[in-house]
Amino acid sequence: MRPLQAEDYTQLSQSFRRTYTDSSDVFWSHVQIQKLINIFPEGQIVTVVDDLIVGCALSIIVDYERVKYDHTYSDITGKETFSTHNPKGNILYGIEVFIHPGYRGLRLARRMYEYRKELCETLNLKAIMFGGRIPNYHEYAAILRPKEYIQKVHKKEIYDPVLTFQLSNDFHVRKVMTNYLPNDEESKHYACLLQWDNIYYQTPSVDFIPQKSFVRLGLVQWQMRTLETIKDIFEQVEFFVDAVSDYKSDFVLFPEYFNAPLMAKFNHLGESHAIRELAKFTDETRKRFVQLAISYNINIITGSMPELRGNDLYNVGFLCRRDGTYETYEKIHVTPDETKSWGLSGGKIIKTFDTDCAKIGILICYDVEYPELSRIMADQGMQILFVPFLTDTQNGYSRVRICAQARAIENECYVVIAGSVGNLPRVHNMDIQYAQSGVFSPCDFAFPTDGKCAEATPNTEMILVSDVNLDLLTELHTYGSVRNLKDRRNDLYELRLKK
Repeated sequence: MRPLQAEDYTQLSQSFRRTYTDSSDVFWSHVQIQKLINIFPEGQIVTVVDDLIVGCALSIIVDYERVKYDHTYSDITGKETFSTHNPKGNILYGIEVFIHPGYRGLRLARRMYEYRKELCETLNLKAIMFGGRIPNYHEYAAILRPKEYIQKVHKKEIYDPVLTFQLSNDFHVRKVMTNYLPNDEESKHYACLLQWDNIYYQTPSVDFIPQKSFVRLGLVQWQMRTLETIKDIFEQVEFFVDAVSDYKSDFVLFPEYFNAPLMAKFNHLGESHAIRELAKFTDETRKRFVQLAISYNINIITGSMPELRGNDLYNVGFLCRRDGTYETYEKIHVTPDETKSWGLSGGKIIKTFDTDCAKIGILICYDVEYPELSRIMADQGMQILFVPFLTDTQNGYSRVRICAQARAIENECYVVIAGSVGNLPRVHNMDIQYAQSGVFSPCDFAFPTDGKCAEATPNTEMILVSDVNLDLLTELHTYGSVRNLKDRRNDLYELRLKK
């Protein structure tokens, strides 16, 4: 998403037709679009895919007194002159949303509404409001009054493409308005006055308190089971992504080697050959994860999987951002068993990753037992360290968990670990798994006394959702009872990456 620009007009006018209009105009005029950009630039946004504009949202600011009672679309837009826009108002009023037909079903409209909510909070506005059409009402007008129709849509007894979407996005119906759009025959000239309330709103007489930087984390404690095809794997993957995204999580973390069940069909080839066959699925796996990240509006950390580069085999994973970009991370230290059974090589990438809500680091399993790696990342500003892991015994799990908690304390960051449970009797070298996924923090007064923010049930397939507050880390760096990063004796020792 980016701000709408004047030069976008030609593409917009050719690709979209107006939904909310009292006139016969197919699209807004160039003068109207330019005026919206001039008076309220941050309220006009577009969604772009590969240089093609596939979505647009337009809005203005008005005063609550103007919209809390009956009004028409013509009234609220000043007969589409936008003379009603008031920078000192307290309501963000939506006047139009477009999504290109070829890009529907990717939750892009939801993404633009999330932007509007963030904008509403940033500008300290009371609410988002607009008149919502009910385009399927004409099919029920003979037997249902508007109030009855709305109640049935709310109960999901009737599907309405506009109202169902708005209700699922936390909007509520304030009232029913008549003649909102005189030309809207589908809605029988009715419209719902919809409202989303900003819970962080502060009245002008009170100093505005900015929202804290909370990040919501979703962990998948994955059950190893017989899954024969990549389609089977991704039915499970999408189920978990869908479930975690329903809680509006910013990240979802999968375990190390979560796709190991696909090796079962190659078990007769021997361990080193079977994992090389598994590596052939990695490109397609990455592409599917990227698509899910976009569709469900969530940053996905894909656990790990084998990747073949020439004759060398690596253990890698992907950070798939919700804007469609992705980056690779690698396991630096491979275990003796990975070398002996599979012939894996250690990677060379040690870096942090920028995301839309935190700077993160990712270490795969055994790597978390080496404090140098996370300390380098902490020096680069890491706030959250993600650790996908796979351990077969409680001994191995304890090494990962205890080291993860140590990394949280010494680097003043959150550490998130997720592993697999169950067994794969038909895959050599992947017999059993033991895991208890969790989110860990430093041990200071603002955090849990034992550094445990949240923990899953051991050896049970489940998701774990936990919020972390990045502002607490900022306070800890400066005001903590101990300050592990600040108090280091850099005059005596140092840690650096070799070129």
